[in-house]
Amino acid sequence: MKQKRLFFPKSTRNALLLLAFVLSPATSMATKYLGGDISLLSKYEEHGANYMTADGQKIDDMLQFFRSKGWNSMRVRLFVDPSKAPDDDKGEGVCQDLEYVTKLGRRIKEAGLKFMLDFHYSDTWTDPAQHTTPSAWNSSDPEVLEQMLYDYTVSTLNTLKAAGAEPDFIQPGNEITYGMLWPTGHCYPDGRDYGGGTFANFARYLKAGIRGCRETCPEAKIVIQAELSTSQSVAKFFQTLGTYTTDFDVIGLSYYPHFHGYLPTLENIIIGLEKNYPDKKIQIVEAGYFHKWFPTDASYNTTGTWPATDEGQRRFTADLVEMLNRHQAVDGLYWWWPEANEYGLNWATQRVTDGWYNASLWDNETGRALPALDELRLFLAEDDAIDPILNTSLESQRWYTIDGRLMAKPLLSGVYIRGNEKVVMK
Repeated sequence: MKQKRLFFPKSTRNALLLLAFVLSPATSMATKYLGGDISLLSKYEEHGANYMTADGQKIDDMLQFFRSKGWNSMRVRLFVDPSKAPDDDKGEGVCQDLEYVTKLGRRIKEAGLKFMLDFHYSDTWTDPAQHTTPSAWNSSDPEVLEQMLYDYTVSTLNTLKAAGAEPDFIQPGNEITYGMLWPTGHCYPDGRDYGGGTFANFARYLKAGIRGCRETCPEAKIVIQAELSTSQSVAKFFQTLGTYTTDFDVIGLSYYPHFHGYLPTLENIIIGLEKNYPDKKIQIVEAGYFHKWFPTDASYNTTGTWPATDEGQRRFTADLVEMLNRHQAVDGLYWWWPEANEYGLNWATQRVTDGWYNASLWDNETGRALPALDELRLFLAEDDAIDPILNTSLESQRWYTIDGRLMAKPLLSGVYIRGNEKVVMK
């Protein structure tokens, strides 16, 4: 394509973009959600972690910095009583009780961001390997546990609402492909019982959580998160769940290539979900990749495609975003633990965790933001409003359509805006 540049005063340009933001149906509200699970941000800040931009400038307000990168939604996990978690789990970051989450959730909302609440319904981590029933819920009677879960859900959400931290998205359970509240709610994705638990028990717990969410926060979207334990587990899980309930809005997925395999695995799952559940949105509610020290226990060694380097992490992110943007049903992408940053902390007295997490978006050794952070914003390139990114240092490099939509690059002939110029592509 040939391009012809026409002078376009910056003040006029910004006015046009803001007017387009107000008037254009395509940009009147965010249609896609980009963010991260920042559940440990408060701890890092409390301990004095030194966050810097990629060029070494100190970041004073992390939430506003994320906004400047186009992020518009944040996820936070919640445990019932993390003080009862095993010491090893505490050393991995299990600390998010209701008081902690209320404060962080309020900050997120006050910063103008969406808030996704992730109920773990346990005192510690829940995932396909463990879903321990909270220690205070001392019962093996499914009917009693159902009521306890419902009461806890309603009470928690009322507390958050009263504090100005009402969630916009709610996960009633974290990575529940194999059930929740083990052992009574332990099951296989295809509906088979496991270890004394049944899918029917799990379904009654999940439905109680959904009911509590709907009644207390009727405007919130319900997210059901599955984990890609096998390529077929997600499809089987949602097929089985559909015989009990379809009362949810978003299918949430976890995707870590070193555990789940290359992108075609994820894309095939997305294609199947789009076909079978056309009324549901799909969000990657957990994603991540290592920029250093690739794990030795990885199920897949993907370093041949994406080395465990800053550039390898950036390339993974670019490939992931490119694939997700091919699917209209996918409207959310969240990086897991992007805020991990032990830089500037005394390891003996100030550390936040007992081991560095090197799949974050900051380098633990330098405190600087990594290139993948800027790559992520292209997930929003076609759909998100331009308001959070006006007047940033990269503004002169960005392409906009004439109606105010941010573009990765001009794809067709037409009129575009870049910097202080109107550009006509032929």
